[in-house]
Amino acid sequence: MEQINAIGRRKAAVARVYLKEGNGKIVVNKKAFENYFPSKILQIIVRQPLEKLDTVGKYDIYLNIRGGGFKGQSEAARLAITRALIKINPEDKAILRKAGFVTRDPRVVERKKPGRPKARKRFQFSKR
Repeated sequence: MEQINAIGRRKAAVARVYLKEGNGKIVVNKKAFENYFPSKILQIIVRQPLEKLDTVGKYDIYLNIRGGGFKGQSEAARLAITRALIKINPEDKAILRKAGFVTRDPRVVERKKPGRPKARKRFQFSKR
């Protein structure tokens, strides 16, 4: 099996995944997976699609992640891994979609508007 590429996005984070058959090693930005995501919750988020399909020790995963915070990066990685697994076996798409891993979360930060302190916040109104 050759290397499978996929991309996942969430908020400002972009994750590129390179997936190939192996023994379950996960590397994120040339660091060990456990060192890059020290929180157990974020590690679980990244591994969710693999655990859903019982393919935890089957593939070596190399992730390049840029932008955003840890939570957005972990969810971007989850989407990228999901898309790569679907490229390998399209029949798994129904299982992953039912779990909610296929849909890209479209929520992003609203832009700041001119003449205002933030996107929706207004300066204090003064009658006089």
